[in-house]
Amino acid sequence: MTTDSQHEPGQDEVDGQAGVPSADAAASTAGERREGPAGTAADGTTPSAAADGADAEGDAERVLADVLDLQDQLARAKADAYNIDQRFNAFVKRSRELEAQARETGRADVVEAIVPVLDDIELARRHGELSGPFLSIADKLEQVLETRFGVVRYGATGDEFDPELHEALMHTDDPDATTTTVAMVAQPGYRRGDVVIRPARVGVAGPA
Repeated sequence: MTTDSQHEPGQDEVDGQAGVPSADAAASTAGERREGPAGTAADGTTPSAAADGADAEGDAERVLADVLDLQDQLARAKADAYNIDQRFNAFVKRSRELEAQARETGRADVVEAIVPVLDDIELARRHGELSGPFLSIADKLEQVLETRFGVVRYGATGDEFDPELHEALMHTDDPDATTTTVAMVAQPGYRRGDVVIRPARVGVAGPA
């Protein structure tokens, strides 16, 4: 025989208890909702993904620093190459100038050495003593000196006296003269272009 104190719970009571979640289960569910799946932060990223992003940013900064350093080295190398090129060009230019000066000096030395021979040729020509084969040789020599070396003989009676071109050996007064002119040529002068090898040695006449 069964008493009221021993009655078993009905199906409604069991169903009611089964439909109420426990406190631990509710807390666990709330945590999962806040954190998401295991290992996922509130913004949806995992710790490993954040670390990879930081590493990638660091790598990009290092690459940029390397690129800037290489660009600086390249600029310095270009500057060094430019300076070397300029020094080489200056060296070549200076060498050519020195070579031209040496050649010019050598020619001037040769011409100066020949000047006494030219004086003898001119003196013989004035006295009519230059004829035959010697006249041909003398003319050829003077022609070569003029065409190959630019040597020109100058100095003639009546030329206006120029202290840059003439050396006055004597001076006579001429009351009718307005300028000083060459009255007599003792030795002709020689020049190459604007360079006087030897001035003409002359006697001049001019105002008293």
